[in-house]
Amino acid sequence: MTSTLTDPTAGTQSLLAVEDLRAYFNTDDGVVRAVDGVDFEIRRGEVFAVVGESGSGKSVTAMTIMGLVPTISIESGAIRWKGRDLLTMSEEERRTIRGGEIAMIFQDPLTALNPVHTVGRQIGEMARIHEGLGKREARQRAIEMLNLVGIPEARKRADMYPHEFSGGMRQRAMIAMAITCKPDLLIADEPTTALDATIQAQILDLLVQLRSETGMALVFISHDLGAVSQACERVCVMYAGRIVEEGTVDQLFSQPRHPYTRGLFDAIPRLDGPRQRLVPIPGTVPNPKELPKGCAFSPRCARATQFCLANRPRLLLQPDGRSLACVSPIDPRDGAGQTRILEEAIQ
Repeated sequence: MTSTLTDPTAGTQSLLAVEDLRAYFNTDDGVVRAVDGVDFEIRRGEVFAVVGESGSGKSVTAMTIMGLVPTISIESGAIRWKGRDLLTMSEEERRTIRGGEIAMIFQDPLTALNPVHTVGRQIGEMARIHEGLGKREARQRAIEMLNLVGIPEARKRADMYPHEFSGGMRQRAMIAMAITCKPDLLIADEPTTALDATIQAQILDLLVQLRSETGMALVFISHDLGAVSQACERVCVMYAGRIVEEGTVDQLFSQPRHPYTRGLFDAIPRLDGPRQRLVPIPGTVPNPKELPKGCAFSPRCARATQFCLANRPRLLLQPDGRSLACVSPIDPRDGAGQTRILEEAIQ
């Protein structure tokens, strides 16, 4: 598939840079390495996907960026927003950025929306907090946002409560709330989960349209590779709290090099060509409290060697521009190149 977002004018200036982020939960049963050395960069105006199985660390990474996980311990790293490290800011400074410059759409809009306040009030509250609008102006802004995301009879709907909205309408209301203050970055965490296929397509199209109209950058967290192929420009693949491969959509969809990335594609049902059995990835994602000594994917990887079992690979830039954390990649380079990878890819 070819991405529907091919805007060559999208900015290349760094907006958000996550650098060697390690965020752990300290539990009675041990340390949970939810985010274990993550590096990536979001450029102005681009659509960036984060994919991987449940438990790979996608949502925790997003919530850590937003500063919404008070029980997590930041062991190391930086989250640079327009050059400033969010982790060193005061909570007041971070609150100003959160919702105003960086906004987030959560997986379950029913639990994310307050059931005792009208949808219009909740959307308008964003404008009151971040832009100082009065009550009347905030209500009018809420109606405008509901209109923008395609909710019919917006003036009437603004006075309704979340339980009176369908699942698709609640998700649209969440998007309206997120974009009220025209953020530079919108993080969408599984925005189409639990919606039927038609509504999923509508929500995806809406996000693409809003990105085109506003110029905001979009981080799309998903396990739906079909949606990623249609909506995104770059994609990173996470496994066990780490990024194992990152590159353009065309690179990863046409020639995935990490065995885990390839496994994700092989497990997708195909509608074209002869009927074939699905090829599942054997095993399960490891317990983050008991990660393997070497590559976390090695117990499930058919290409794993004794070297993989003993050494954890680093994410290294490749000649084709992608980044890869694997010492035994698919379609490896010649022997000399492979030797260099083995020497460099140890952490």
